[in-house]
Amino acid sequence: MGKFNFISTPIKDLYIIEPTVFGDERGYFMETFNDEFAPYVKHLDGTPATFVQDNESRSKRGVLRGLHFQKKNPQGKLVRVIEGEVYDVAVDLRKDSETYGRWYGVTLSQENKRQFYVPEGFAHGFYVKSEFATFVYKCTNLYDPTSDGGVLWCDSDIGVDWGIAEGDMPLLSEKDKKNPTLANLGFLF
Repeated sequence: MGKFNFISTPIKDLYIIEPTVFGDERGYFMETFNDEFAPYVKHLDGTPATFVQDNESRSKRGVLRGLHFQKKNPQGKLVRVIEGEVYDVAVDLRKDSETYGRWYGVTLSQENKRQFYVPEGFAHGFYVKSEFATFVYKCTNLYDPTSDGGVLWCDSDIGVDWGIAEGDMPLLSEKDKKNPTLANLGFLF
């Protein structure tokens, strides 16, 4: 039996991963990655990919980061939360995909210990629901600042329901406030 349960989503190649958690009164232990991931982690062309970079960010309640991608050297991401809770979203930007422009979201938290695999060819973002959240992720390509891309977080054509209370405005970077809509993106994988 494997250490992970890979749960398919309505979007091909996008997976929720539930680890096996061993716990007792002392605490818990779990694997967060092993070679069971190999069949799922691929480059856009379908060849096997490996993770080459690990990242960590900490954000306060109400922060929304996204929706991001890299135009060159696209990054597949294995994401999880080790403190707090976020709503994590992926948008399919693969031009030949049946689900192009569709989004899927999942709650990731320190309690549920779920992970989300966002393959290359997707825009990715998250909204912090707890007081603080520490977010960690592995990437299939190195970060390239010259390759930054993004889609507007509130694009009505995509229609992501971030679970933000009516009247509230998320905390956004200046860059994320200016991202284009999907219709004006001018870029597809």
